[in-house]
Amino acid sequence: MRKLIFILFSSIFSLSVFAQEANWTQAEKCSADSLEQYIKGRTLYPNWIKGSHYFSYDVKSQDGNRHYLVNAENGKRKSMIKDNKLFVRQYAQITGDTLDAKDIQLYGYQFKNNDFSRFYLDKKGKSMVYDMNTGKLSEIPVEKKVIDRLDLKKSCHSADSLYSMLGSGYDLFVRDNRTGSVKRVTFDGKEDASYTYRNSKDTVSTNSKGFWLGHRYIYMMQDMSEVKEISLIHSLGNSRPTMNTFKMPMPGDAGVRQYRVFWYDADRGQGKLLPIEKYPDQVVAMDYFRSLTALYITRRSRKADKIDLCRINVEDGTVTELISEECVPHINLTLFNYKILEQGKYFIWWSERTGKGNYYLYDHNGKLLNRITKGENLVAGNIVHVDTLKREMVFSGYGKEEGINPYYTFFYKARLDGKEQVLLTPGNGNHELTLSGDRKYAVDKYSRMDMFPVMNVLSIENPRKNFKVDQMDGSDLRQAGWQPPTLLKVKAADGQTDLYGLMYLPSHLDKSKKYPIISNVYPGPQDDQIPQSFVLDDNGNQSLAELGFIVINVAPRGSSPLRGHDFYCFSYGNLRDYPLADDKYVIEQLAKEYPYIDLDRVGIYGHSGGAFQTVASILTYPDFYKVAVAASGNHDNNIYIQWWGETFHGLNEKKDTKTGKMTFSVKIPTNMELAGNLKGKLMLITGDVDKNVPPSSTYRLADALIKANKRFDMFILPGKDHGVMSPYYQNLIRYYFVENLLRPSQRHIDIINHK
Repeated sequence: MRKLIFILFSSIFSLSVFAQEANWTQAEKCSADSLEQYIKGRTLYPNWIKGSHYFSYDVKSQDGNRHYLVNAENGKRKSMIKDNKLFVRQYAQITGDTLDAKDIQLYGYQFKNNDFSRFYLDKKGKSMVYDMNTGKLSEIPVEKKVIDRLDLKKSCHSADSLYSMLGSGYDLFVRDNRTGSVKRVTFDGKEDASYTYRNSKDTVSTNSKGFWLGHRYIYMMQDMSEVKEISLIHSLGNSRPTMNTFKMPMPGDAGVRQYRVFWYDADRGQGKLLPIEKYPDQVVAMDYFRSLTALYITRRSRKADKIDLCRINVEDGTVTELISEECVPHINLTLFNYKILEQGKYFIWWSERTGKGNYYLYDHNGKLLNRITKGENLVAGNIVHVDTLKREMVFSGYGKEEGINPYYTFFYKARLDGKEQVLLTPGNGNHELTLSGDRKYAVDKYSRMDMFPVMNVLSIENPRKNFKVDQMDGSDLRQAGWQPPTLLKVKAADGQTDLYGLMYLPSHLDKSKKYPIISNVYPGPQDDQIPQSFVLDDNGNQSLAELGFIVINVAPRGSSPLRGHDFYCFSYGNLRDYPLADDKYVIEQLAKEYPYIDLDRVGIYGHSGGAFQTVASILTYPDFYKVAVAASGNHDNNIYIQWWGETFHGLNEKKDTKTGKMTFSVKIPTNMELAGNLKGKLMLITGDVDKNVPPSSTYRLADALIKANKRFDMFILPGKDHGVMSPYYQNLIRYYFVENLLRPSQRHIDIINHK
């Protein structure tokens, strides 16, 4: 009897230190849908006024909706409407329409002749002008508007209309419009490798793919004829289920997309495929720059470890390699970039040759002139603008500002000769930059997950002229119960590398109790998907926390292209397992720092790549992770997208001794291989028409679990593609953790042997 009483007491005591029952009301209260009303109209959206250094924006305030005009040269703003009530009365007298004085919506207004004391408005068939100094709204005569008509001349005709390129069947035919004669110019077109948009018996001008440059015609073909198909069944078809079949190359496939550039000289009546081949199964991209003399392409190896910039001589079809780059094990495909300057006189080229991404300047022959961007820890991002007259560029960058999260975007101005670089956007946060029409001024908006957006205006020429214009008012949001997540900086499993992320806590956290912890994961490598700018309840993590959980989202090693070559390539050769140790180590670190985290109740969930990490985690550390939810997961990367698996895991090359042709193979470890390790509770979710990560990956994992006698839960979302997010899906996740992690219960995991 004493033993029974002790057991009951122990059970009651253990329950008492747990967090309370799931608070569904609080969870819904803190969801993005519920909180949106408290910031509606308060978000800052600047709009540059064409041909000026002024921008306008409107924002909701305690007094109602206010419209502002800002002078970027001095940062001064003024209200566009002097008296809202008077404006509404005058507007009603002119138009006969009513407006809400507290919520005036202004659209389509204009400023004229650089006069920023008044704006013009056309509404309800009336034209009006409003004097911002006097507050008077006056009716003016309606101006007849001149509509600019677009030139709809089709690209199938040469600019002088002497030649037209027509399409019939899968091939091209050129017509000399002086004589009307038609000549076939290609003979190898076929299905999925066509020179035309459709297979038509008629020779029509709207059917040809390509473009004219003078009297030379260019078309870059993507040949998908050898790529194998995959099929999905759409069960929710109108009358009966339908089949959706599409081409999808997979890692190690022999048949992958091929690229060819066709060139035709109409004056000489000669055409050919240009000699662009260098790498077996190479990937080719044509730049948007076009001139009568030159085109530019990049070609990269299938392993994504080599890339070249090539110039095509439009006049004779010759191809010249200008820049060649090699980066082992693979190039940063997310950030790699280049820019053509002054009609090809110079090139700006992105490279990780120092271990960090930087821009370099080359001349027209591909000779390196100098490094442009500077900073030992800088990773250069997108090019925003290049001023060829001043010989300088504006670009985004990461990691340079000491003591600040390296994922935050900053913007810099650098001279093309590499002799000077200036920070344009100070402020500890994630920045967005919007340039004025003449690129002399910019609006800088920045925020963090724990800081409301700030809007500044600055001079590109003199960045010290930086003025704060406004900051989003979040007082109503805070009063409604919103709280920011905790910004985390922790160590990776190597004990050295800094990792960054977020921790979401219940609003009514009781530090004397124990809370389960849930890790929301996404391993990248092409993106880590952790929000850096202010956003409400990202991915539903705060509302999930309100149910009685600690929720974290931390980017592991290998998860981001923004932190340099070594960090980004951590996944290489280990595509399944690379993020697992970091997530477990982070949770253990946090539990030491925050005693209210319960290491006996650890959950994990993710979508897409996050789903494959989720399953790999619970199968690799089955005694650590107790509950997992995995949605739309690429559990077998051997049947996922070709470039993704080959780039981030690696690819074996071998030359066939008989044919001399290069063959490729790859074997990526799968979650199916670990199925026998399952001990905890696992839910698999997939949409049945997902073309990004076809549901076959989930079905194969389910099959492996069944063969291992493992009990698990599975949910199919009919008619859903890769974007499964919906209230139903979100609550599937919530309920699964509440029912299995908040107050864990025991059940047999071996469904055959009942143990």
